[in-house]
Amino acid sequence: MLVASNRGPVTYSLADDGTLTSRRGGGGLVSGLSAIGAEADALWVCSALGPGDREAVRRGVGEEGVLMLAIDETVHSDAYNGIANSVLWFVHHMLYQTPLEPVFDAEFRRQWASYESYNRSFAEALADRAAEGAAVLVQDYHLALVPGMLRELRPDLRIGHFSHTPWAPVDYFRMLPDDIAARLLRGLLGADRACFLTHRWAGAFADCCRAVLGEDALATTRIGVHGLGADAGFLRERAHRPDVEERMAALRAQIGPGRRAIVRVDRTELSKNIVRGLHAYRALLATRPQWRERVTHVAFAYPSRQDLAVYRDYTAEVQRVADAINEEYGTPGWTPVVLHVKDDFARSLAAYRLADVALVNPIRDGMNLVAKEVPVVSDAGCALVLSREAGAHEELGEDAITVNPYDVIATAEALHTALTLSPEDRLATSRRLAERATALPPTRWFLDQLEALTAVG
Repeated sequence: MLVASNRGPVTYSLADDGTLTSRRGGGGLVSGLSAIGAEADALWVCSALGPGDREAVRRGVGEEGVLMLAIDETVHSDAYNGIANSVLWFVHHMLYQTPLEPVFDAEFRRQWASYESYNRSFAEALADRAAEGAAVLVQDYHLALVPGMLRELRPDLRIGHFSHTPWAPVDYFRMLPDDIAARLLRGLLGADRACFLTHRWAGAFADCCRAVLGEDALATTRIGVHGLGADAGFLRERAHRPDVEERMAALRAQIGPGRRAIVRVDRTELSKNIVRGLHAYRALLATRPQWRERVTHVAFAYPSRQDLAVYRDYTAEVQRVADAINEEYGTPGWTPVVLHVKDDFARSLAAYRLADVALVNPIRDGMNLVAKEVPVVSDAGCALVLSREAGAHEELGEDAITVNPYDVIATAEALHTALTLSPEDRLATSRRLAERATALPPTRWFLDQLEALTAVG
């Protein structure tokens, strides 16, 4: 079996003295591959993403079971930043300011050619390495064309594709040029199984196929839904290591004795809706003054895609709004918003354990594992304020406090409701959320896809 993804399970760093060091990643794919055992003869095909990776490929340094492709840097940048992250991500998360964007001009077409070339490099590498009848699991919107290209090269293979993002509704998806929309859909329909995180995203994909390609478009492709869950065992063990305990002590000091904690942990990704979350917290303090000095908003906003100007601007706005709240409401003994922007997994877990309320309010999200992880780790149980536009809402909505992510006033009221839950109700709710959140842990999520694909006749 083979896995293909833009980012692989290992990255390399290049020191000034020329020394290469490697670091292994985590996540569902890594867990799943380790679970199937060495006898499966698995290969992970990925892209070299930085100078260290490229130097490792040049020197022939690598790990068994990993094939890293040193694709031309300009091609990769066009495909990754120009198309995948600046077009496909924006379409599926419905992020465009449509009076001004998108503009599909000659520059877009140039970058699209790179996206095709990038996908072709993966398809050719997979075709070259795959044994007769092998199973190939292709990951995400970066590689949407690979299944169709690979099907032409190797019709004997069993091909699956998994979309980790939402899928846009028909009217939004059709903002794309007609030929590009059709090309993307046909690319995914080259797979035996096209898989999604929720029934909602799967249904939107099917609607797009029928609208763009015709009623019979799905005749040869099965649609699967696999809702990735939290890894309870790993999270609970990791959350009780000494480094997490140290960070808990520091966070307790920042929150202040006896105060409640509203926690959010996100990348400063436009779809995560951090700025409106801050505005909702400010509205809570304005309309419910009894919470002033009694609650602290612990907000982790870890930088994301800072090579794109729109993301840098968004990160700056997060900081500006947090500073404005602290200036307006802060007192000598209370900082209303404790904002951290440096990525620190141990500190995130510490915040999970201290959370009385978890705020997860994305504009759109394929799943959102934070919504699933906090209830698993929270020491005393937490309430979950959850956007109806998060994929996790499909599984957790019954026990969450649901919000419209655009409605700041309603989100403030939801925070008030969450804060006023009794400790007993909060703990009971958190336990039900944790049970639902761990129904399909990463290893099982991966193996379910593989078993379903290998069963395709």
